[in-house]
Amino acid sequence: MPKKSKKAGKHTTAPVEIYMVSRNGMWIVVKEQEFFLPFSEYPWFTKATIDQIYDVQIFHDHHLHWPALDVDLDIESFKSPEAYPLKFD
Repeated sequence: MPKKSKKAGKHTTAPVEIYMVSRNGMWIVVKEQEFFLPFSEYPWFTKATIDQIYDVQIFHDHHLHWPALDVDLDIESFKSPEAYPLKFD
């Protein structure tokens, strides 16, 4: 008797991934969308270590949190920066 295939596994792509950091900013992929975050606009990451930058968590499918840096950003702020005019240094 032939075996039945098991149910397909979960999608293995991470919902959030930092994949490149340069002296000017970092590239991040969130839910298969790619964004560049320039350090001039996101100064919290300027003096962060690589480990601190790569340690990012996603909550509620849209909220990014970097625990070691105490930085919280909403994905919508990447998509529509004009809707988030406040900048903090």
